[in-house]
Amino acid sequence: MAAAFGPLAGMKVVELAHIMAGPVCGMFLADMGADVVKVEKPEGDDTRRFLPPDINGESAAYMMMNRNKRGLVLDLKSDAGRTALRRMLDTADVVIENYRMGTMEKLGLGYEELRKTNPGLIYCEISGFGRTGPYATRGGFDLIAQGMSGLMSITGEGPGRPPVKSGAPVSDITAGILGALGCASAYANKLKTGEGQRVDTSLFEAGITHTYWQSAITFATGTSPGPLGSAHPLNAPYQAFRTSDGWINLGAANQKNFERMLQVIGAEELAEDPRFATNHGRMANLPALEAILNQYFFKDTSKAWLARLEEAGVPAGPVLDIGEMHEDPQALARGMIVETDHPVAGTVKAIGLPIKFSQTPGEIVRPAPLLGEHSREILREAGFSQEEIAAMVESGAVRVPQQDAER
Repeated sequence: MAAAFGPLAGMKVVELAHIMAGPVCGMFLADMGADVVKVEKPEGDDTRRFLPPDINGESAAYMMMNRNKRGLVLDLKSDAGRTALRRMLDTADVVIENYRMGTMEKLGLGYEELRKTNPGLIYCEISGFGRTGPYATRGGFDLIAQGMSGLMSITGEGPGRPPVKSGAPVSDITAGILGALGCASAYANKLKTGEGQRVDTSLFEAGITHTYWQSAITFATGTSPGPLGSAHPLNAPYQAFRTSDGWINLGAANQKNFERMLQVIGAEELAEDPRFATNHGRMANLPALEAILNQYFFKDTSKAWLARLEEAGVPAGPVLDIGEMHEDPQALARGMIVETDHPVAGTVKAIGLPIKFSQTPGEIVRPAPLLGEHSREILREAGFSQEEIAAMVESGAVRVPQQDAER
């Protein structure tokens, strides 16, 4: 095992999750120091087959979501597989699962059963719609959650255009982050009281949390706002503008920054235009303001405008593609691009931990596991003998890498 690090050092986590939301939750806990054991079915997490892209045959998607974890393969349809998992859960602090409602209960691994022998267990359930309510039994996917949470009604270029989802799977990722926050919060309570509890969140609720501004508008006016492209629903100008060679984002929404921006582009007279003199007027006349500002910004390059705006203290930035973001000096300085050494894929880059701790920093210390890479190690820690492990491998209840199976 790697040396202890991070604010969650000592936390023992069993991840029974696949694809994205659950693995994101486990990844955040692992990056903050928890010992996360990822339990996979015999054929592995489905993201192992998200190909292409791959690096030397290893799925890039799988490696991104599962670094810092140890890997164990159990066939939970077998008695031996369930017995092994139950023994691990009896001493775990946290279990993360994102099966359909009722699946864990059918396996004899539901919360009420597990808490009989481990009352301190934190049982994190990440599902499509949560474990209560009329949609509790439905499966969930990011696309469906984005649509039902209202996100797709406010994303896109404008009225009358087809619905558009966020380019990133924000419901999946946010649900994982909410799950990690819930686990860490429940763990803090456990350290004080010794008691575990259920932590229940969903893709649907994760999507809803991204509608704060639009929900505030709807609560106040009774009218649901629609898509505005890159513009802000409450302040202007706060959006992307085309330059002679690309796009920049401009955050000149408050009055002082608006007037500074007008000085930069040489359009001070617009501050006296009754259509644009106040934020209320700018929002009411946003199409006209956009058209005028686009004419100005198209006169020079993105680099030139960004230099002038920064000098004037006006918030602005480039619109980078993903590759450009990976090379951005601030992203590099903040440790947001990290590398791990994978036994098959070689040196693999990943996204770093976005939370910095002054006293107990998180780390990226191991690559994503090969299928069943740590099965023997984990089962030995759980108290199984070499002979018992060999028998489970022989029966197919446990899977280990080919080279291990031949030992």
